[in-house]
Amino acid sequence: MSTEPNLDWLISVDDHILEPGHLWLDRVPRADRDRAPHIEIDDNGMDAWVYDGKRFPSSGLSAVAGKSKEEFSPKPLSYSEMRPGCYDPKARIEDMNRAGILASLCFPTVPRFCGQMFMEGSDREFGLVCLKAYNDWIIEEWCGAAPGRYIPLVLIPLWDPALAVAELERCAAKGATTFAFSENPAPLGLPTIHDANGYWDPVMAAANDLEMVVSMHVGSSSTVPQIAPDSPFLANLAWGATRTSGAMLSWLFSGMFQRYPKLKIALSEGEIGWMPYFLERAEQVLDKQRHWVKKGMKFGDHEVSRNVDLDTLDIRATFRNHIFGCFIEDTHGIASLAEIGEDNIMCETDYPHSDSTWPNCIETAKKMVAGLTPEVQYKVLRGNAERLYRFTPAEPPVVAGV
Repeated sequence: MSTEPNLDWLISVDDHILEPGHLWLDRVPRADRDRAPHIEIDDNGMDAWVYDGKRFPSSGLSAVAGKSKEEFSPKPLSYSEMRPGCYDPKARIEDMNRAGILASLCFPTVPRFCGQMFMEGSDREFGLVCLKAYNDWIIEEWCGAAPGRYIPLVLIPLWDPALAVAELERCAAKGATTFAFSENPAPLGLPTIHDANGYWDPVMAAANDLEMVVSMHVGSSSTVPQIAPDSPFLANLAWGATRTSGAMLSWLFSGMFQRYPKLKIALSEGEIGWMPYFLERAEQVLDKQRHWVKKGMKFGDHEVSRNVDLDTLDIRATFRNHIFGCFIEDTHGIASLAEIGEDNIMCETDYPHSDSTWPNCIETAKKMVAGLTPEVQYKVLRGNAERLYRFTPAEPPVVAGV
């Protein structure tokens, strides 16, 4: 038997589901189906999700799989115009096989990246019912459709840490190893991870004890960064990694990892090329500024550092032990792998969004990592994801691309 690592498959830790219309209708009490998230078709034949009196059409940029770049459009898109792999787990497996994707971790669309929709609803008690229904569906139906091919990502009720802990415990017992969280809860009207009253401490303590990875997708703050009020969308989109770098720095200086030594975070769809600079800058700032900060002095209206021991904080070690970067296409990041760390990055394909490399996923990834040793290539393509999410994938069913 060959001992060479199989480099023909990757694990994608950031893909997306366009939820099927039956999801909540099948899982909430019959009397509540009219107020659960459901699809309605308007007089023009366009379908959209409806929840809590609001209508949510699907963006065309969220379901471009099978389309050429010239066909991309942000205009609303009906399910009848989507590739079945967008919403059907068995059809998705066919698309994964075609692209060399051995396993996939999928973020939601209708509830948004970390379940904000249920928090913003007028009835949070019913929102919790819907959130639990989503978690049961992702574990039992989506992941259950093809064991060993999907990594379940669950949601938590952001508005109640005690309920969130209970849901983490419930989902961990069902096999989940990661949950969605916001890159910056402040724009959602929630306390940040620096909250003086420790709002998130129960959640992170549970994540630590359960070894549940905190997965933060870019845009999970429900904001798009703007360079200027009138800067073009393309400029703002290209600048988007600033959110992810901000999340990394925020966590590095939060003290969370000092208090919860088994806690790990994944920065989804944030790319990695910026990491060496911000790690270096964080070390410079810590070295030069920590002494006056330790005295509790403030600079303008900026908050002082809380819950962090600046004398023992090791930026590089903290990053190495707790933070994972995720990339779709990042040649510069791969070239900087010696600074970032071969154990701290993972692949993404972003299926079926407009940044996706599908159907050329494995070819694209292998081209980027071609200069690495086979052992390091394996880590980047799939090994790091298997380790982080404590996931054992199914054996590759076919030769990729056949």
